[in-house]
Amino acid sequence: MKKMARQDTLSNLELSAFCEQMAMVLKVGISVTEGVSIMKEDAQTPAEKELLEKIYEKVQQEGALAPALKETGVFPDYICKMAQIGEETGTLDEVLSSLERYYERQEAISQSIRSALTYPMIMIGMMALVIIVLLTKVMPVFQQVFRQLGMEMSGFSRGALLLGNVLSKYAVVFVAVAVILAVFLIWLVKTESGREKFEKLGEHFKFSREISDKMAACRFAGGLSLALKSGLTSERGMELVEELNENKFFGEKLSYCRKMLEEGSSLSESFRLAKIFNGLYARMIDIAGHTGTMDEALGKLADRIEEEVNEKITSFISMLEPTLVILLSVIVGTILLSVMLPLLGILASL
Repeated sequence: MKKMARQDTLSNLELSAFCEQMAMVLKVGISVTEGVSIMKEDAQTPAEKELLEKIYEKVQQEGALAPALKETGVFPDYICKMAQIGEETGTLDEVLSSLERYYERQEAISQSIRSALTYPMIMIGMMALVIIVLLTKVMPVFQQVFRQLGMEMSGFSRGALLLGNVLSKYAVVFVAVAVILAVFLIWLVKTESGREKFEKLGEHFKFSREISDKMAACRFAGGLSLALKSGLTSERGMELVEELNENKFFGEKLSYCRKMLEEGSSLSESFRLAKIFNGLYARMIDIAGHTGTMDEALGKLADRIEEEVNEKITSFISMLEPTLVILLSVIVGTILLSVMLPLLGILASL
């Protein structure tokens, strides 16, 4: 079985693995208690075994999976609520299978976002390192050559040399600044408050804003599809899924959509009025509303939006790579030419 580690909050992959394993044992007719017991026996690490032992004990006391998951404190409220609904409706295996796909989708999107952020940071770091070495190590060598020929650097090349001298003289200060920036970036990525700040910053950029909106729409479509498949009403499903949303602007759309539902509008009409889905996606929802296949349509829609997000991020990275390489080449080439051309002129006149 897949490895599952104990931590403050389980990752999307760990949640997906747990749901997959539980759905597997339930579909073959094994009870929840026996299923958790089997998983506990197959635990690969002490931390995993401890977590499953806690779930097992609580399942024996309560006779249900949902309260056991909530008791551990490492499962999100959404999965606990959906497990409770699955147990009440007798569709726990189906709910867990849907949750497996839901958290796989969340991990795929998160992985795409990490890739989009990691690659540019590595490239920018490499660019900075090359330029620093060029300014602090290479430019002083050219300065010595110029002095041996009885000349001094001027213009851009002299400015680059002075910048290199400043970097060398105050290296400790710049290293400290770099460490502070690194800590700040880690804070932005790893902490909840940092991610909130990062998201607010991203709202000022069109690309990140579009990605954030599509991610929110994907989570919404996948979550509501799961809720509807579990037998919930549209209103209750909207209430549950709205709690999952982390996007402020998309949250405003959801609030308006729920208001339209409360006033008697159909689910598809509420989506259209709130502008949650546009274009082809809105047409798909309208058709689903008339055919009574809203849960299936929303699931397919979530998959399509996920693919669209991945394509946008892949396209962004594919454009960013040559752009950064060209930028580095231009900077390095400009610095070297500012030195080499005057040097060649001097040598030609000798």
